[in-house]
Amino acid sequence: MTETVHRPPAAEADDRFPPSSPRLSLAPAGPAPALLDGAWWPRSRDLAAELPALTAVLDPRWGRITRVTVNPTHWPVVPHKVSVAGHVVKVGWFLSEQDPHELLLLSYRTGRWNLLVVPPRTNPGTAARLMAAASDPLGTSTASRLMEEAVRPRTVDEAGRAGEAWDSEGGHEVRDPAVRPRIPAVTAATPTQQRGR
Repeated sequence: MTETVHRPPAAEADDRFPPSSPRLSLAPAGPAPALLDGAWWPRSRDLAAELPALTAVLDPRWGRITRVTVNPTHWPVVPHKVSVAGHVVKVGWFLSEQDPHELLLLSYRTGRWNLLVVPPRTNPGTAARLMAAASDPLGTSTASRLMEEAVRPRTVDEAGRAGEAWDSEGGHEVRDPAVRPRIPAVTAATPTQQRGR
């Protein structure tokens, strides 16, 4: 069963929870390791402000977190060190070696964990779906694949709406100018076909 340390609050309820309380969903320990160990939904892209609360919650569960790595694509500033409850967590980054939507946590005593990072401004419904998918102990999707899948339904929905029109707009179907009407295919006769005529 998935352990949710802090459920993603509704957008209007976000202010009721203290900023130091991380929004986190962890996969249960299982016999076969999943690609992701859960998901973290930070409130900002400020690692120095967000990491202390996350590691403080994870230290008792996983052992002291000693190192964190990120892909700097979505983090404007990556600090070298962050102070957490009496110890220092070293922070590093990998550009091509690490998924841009993933946070890697290391504990020298216990091991490593990969968390999907749900973008801070994600709507609560999408965040909840992403957190549940990343916490699935049988999950086989990477962090980037989960993010692509989260965006895909919206894109399909927006494409479906592109063809809608209201009577007040003239009552005609709105057509995408990039889509051309089908023209019957015409095949050119080869020189041998032309000679046989």
